[in-house]
This record gives sequence, structure tokens and C-alpha cells, in this order.
Amino acid sequence: MEQIPDTGKPQSSECHPIAINVVPGKVYAWCTCGLTDKQPFCDSRHKYIEGSPYRSLKVSFDKEEEVWFCQCKQTSTPPFCDNTHLKIKKG
Repeated sequence: MEQIPDTGKPQSSECHPIAINVVPGKVYAWCTCGLTDKQPFCDSRHKYIEGSPYRSLKVSFDKEEEVWFCQCKQTSTPPFCDNTHLKIKKG
């Protein structure tokens, strides 16, 4: 894969969160760059961005529950949705 220019901001893949039923003890690697094909999770595409400014954010949970993961990548509470997507115009 070719180098991807660093735009200084993550890409907003979707302007809505996604609910995932998480499994206790499993590690989830949330995508921070927005370029993954496995939204909202990382597929290591960030490694091809010039300067490698992004890394996955790994989280795990103590209990089975429904978690709302951010897909717009603009949240102030990564990897969780904080409704920032409501302020983003997708176009």
C-alpha cells in the first residue's frame, strides 16, 4: 500500500455511532485514523499515513454490555460516542 498523506485530522467514516455487544476480557482496538475497512475497529491502515501520527486505542470490558463506539472519530471521549457526530456535516 502507498503512503497516505497526513491531513492532520482523522477521517470521519460515518456520522453515527455503532452499538457493539462487547465480550468481557476481549481487547478491542478502536480505529483512530478513520481509514479502516473494519469500522469502528482498526485494521492497521494507520501505519501507511505519513509520519504515523495515529495508533489504535485498545480497550477491554469487565462485563458483557452494549457499548456505543464512535465512528466519526471526533469524539472527546474516545472510543465512545459523545454525540459530536450531530455537529458534523457529512458531504
